[in-house]
Formats: sequence, structure tokens, C-alpha cells
Amino acid sequence: MSARTLPPAPPRAPGAWLLLAALVLLVGASFASLDLQWSAFASTEALASITEFLQGFAPPGSGAPFLLKTALATLETLSMSALGTLLAVAGGLALAMPAAGRFGRLARAASRIVLNVLRSIPELVWASLLLVAAGLGPFAGTLALAAHTSGVLGRLFADALENAEPLPEAALRTNGAGAMAAFFYATLPQTLPQMLSYTLYRWENNIRAAAVLGVVGAGGLGQMLKYHLSLFQMQDAATVIIAMLLLVALVDALSYALRRALTR
Repeated sequence: MSARTLPPAPPRAPGAWLLLAALVLLVGASFASLDLQWSAFASTEALASITEFLQGFAPPGSGAPFLLKTALATLETLSMSALGTLLAVAGGLALAMPAAGRFGRLARAASRIVLNVLRSIPELVWASLLLVAAGLGPFAGTLALAAHTSGVLGRLFADALENAEPLPEAALRTNGAGAMAAFFYATLPQTLPQMLSYTLYRWENNIRAAAVLGVVGAGGLGQMLKYHLSLFQMQDAATVIIAMLLLVALVDALSYALRRALTR
């Protein structure tokens, strides 16, 4: 069909234009209310200070004992993110079932509230709270990642289950299959690729979060970075930052390869 024979586009609803106008006003008000000193940021003095600060990071620390310590911290950060994500998948699935309305409205509302609480508290706050109970180290960081990510994945899993086509499961139930069997053979296969994609994406995010959690004493590369920055050991801090970048790049590439394999 040519462009001349296409039907005209439907008119925009007034509510859509009002929402767009509200967003434009919000952006304008944000710029007007903030004291954004762009001229000071781009001044010669500011550029000179930034240049001097960045020069302190070169060359990165390359001593063999320090590189070994950085490698161990990198593995610790990777382990925190992987285990935290795995625990979050289990917790998210456990909360997604009632949150998808499979156990009644009351269970759905209660589980949705729990998911909102879990994901509304940032990882750093969770880590600060759990450090009191678990002490310094990666254990508190792992639990913090698991708590926050459980709320995120639980909400995403619940939405995926609610949006799944209900007819295959209903057909199995009509032919005598049990509730759990119908779910595992009809609904779960529909949503599993989407759930795996969400899990891999959250694992990528948890790598970055695990590196930051060390700032509050939760172990890994973040704890090393805070230590060396606080002592103004910029060259050693540069090595830690490079290790963070390489770890994130590695996990991003691995996650991309896994997603490609799942979609084939």
C-alpha cells in the first residue's frame, strides 16, 4: 500500500498534549530552580584544576603484590554480584507468584507492597543497615544486592506473568492438568526468556553496584577504591578504576552473548 492510500493518523487525545506540556514545564522549572553555573564549570581555572587532578592518576600502580590484591578484590566483586543476583532471582520468583494475582487479591496487594519496599531502598542504604547485623565485608554487600534486586526482579517477573497469554494454561486446566503443572508447562515457558533477559540485565547493574557498595565497607573493589582515595594514593586508585572498567566490560560482553544465545 502506497503512502497516498494510507489512512490519516488518529488525532491526539487532549490528555496526551496536556501531559507533554506538563513535562516541558517541569523541565523548564528544573533549569530555572537550579543554580547551574556553566560558566564556572568551563572556566580556565576549573579546567586547570581538573587537568592537575587527572594527572595524579598517571601512571597506574603496577606492583605485583598490589595487582594480585586488585585481582582478588575483582573476584570478590564478581562473586558478590553473581550470588546477590542468584538470591534475588529466588526471592523475586517467590514474590512474583502472589504479586501476579495467583493467590488472591489480598496476597497480591501484600506482595506488591513488599516489592515496593525492597526496591525503593537503594543498595547503599541496604548495605549500611546490613553492616550493623552482618559486619564489614562482602556478606553484607551480597545481602544488600539481593534485597534491592529481589524487589526489582519480583516486580518485573510479576508483570511478565500477568501479561502472559492465559489460554494455554486454561486449556491444560480444562483437560485435567493440575494448577502447578499447567503453570510450568504453559505459562512459564512463555515468560522464561523475558525473565532470563531481566536477570542478565540486573546482573550487569549489580556489577556496578557491587563496586560502589565497598565505599561503605562491603568489600570488593569499592572498598579498595575508597581506601586509596582517602589516602590520596591516586595511582593505586587508577588501577582499581581500570579493574572496575574491565570487569564491567567483561560482564557486559558475557551478558550480550548469553542474550544472543537465548534468542536464537
